[in-house]
Amino acid sequence: MGLFSIFSKKKPEIQLPPFDFSTIGVDMHSHLLPGIDDGAATLDHSIGMILKFKELGYKKLIATPHIMMDCYQNTPDIIAKKHAEVKAELKRLNIDIEFEAAAENFYEEELTQSIKEKRAVTFNGKYLLFEYSFFSEPSQIDSLIFDMTVNGYIPVLAHYERYPYYFNNPAKIEEYRNKGVQIQVNLLSIVGHYGPEVMKQSHYLIDNKLVDFVSLDCHRIEHLEILERCASHPYFHKLSDLPLKNKSLHQ
Repeated sequence: MGLFSIFSKKKPEIQLPPFDFSTIGVDMHSHLLPGIDDGAATLDHSIGMILKFKELGYKKLIATPHIMMDCYQNTPDIIAKKHAEVKAELKRLNIDIEFEAAAENFYEEELTQSIKEKRAVTFNGKYLLFEYSFFSEPSQIDSLIFDMTVNGYIPVLAHYERYPYYFNNPAKIEEYRNKGVQIQVNLLSIVGHYGPEVMKQSHYLIDNKLVDFVSLDCHRIEHLEILERCASHPYFHKLSDLPLKNKSLHQ
């Protein structure tokens, strides 16, 4: 072996310690209410996921079941009843964690109508979490954002990094933020769970400090297990440099 071979060996990457998820404090987008969408199937599943969040250091969870009329026709009353069921079980088991419920609102006629009638389901009284189809950019987005803001809501666009029509389009994120839209990124996007393009987009948003909220968007216990296994990822540590608003939700 020559001298060049000896001195040109790539230095091993420094292994970072696991990221402390308690510094995030609040998860504001996960599917933890049992049996009403594609998240927790049973009350036992709900409690299992909540316990894992608590083990990772979270102090507060906001369950956000889908409101999507073609698939999950959830209403404020349905969500409230399921929330009460989980809260009662947490109390019975003496699990000390703050637990609230809101919704992930799909952009459709029901959402636009609920905004105009000021009955949209929100978290912390004003934040409205909404999502789009992954297949094509919806029309009349400017009108949707205007209706939200004029009716007193703060729009929070769920998992911005996952919409393929926004890949390699840095101007679009600036446009959203200039209109007052808050940006939420999924934690598992950071480690490539949804594919390389989504990971690349999430890293761009973090590097450029264009993220307002991060969340697991947890649907099953496996998502929490992946998060725990990947906790040393360098981009989790970069979250400490962002002015995230998650902790402001825990009063």
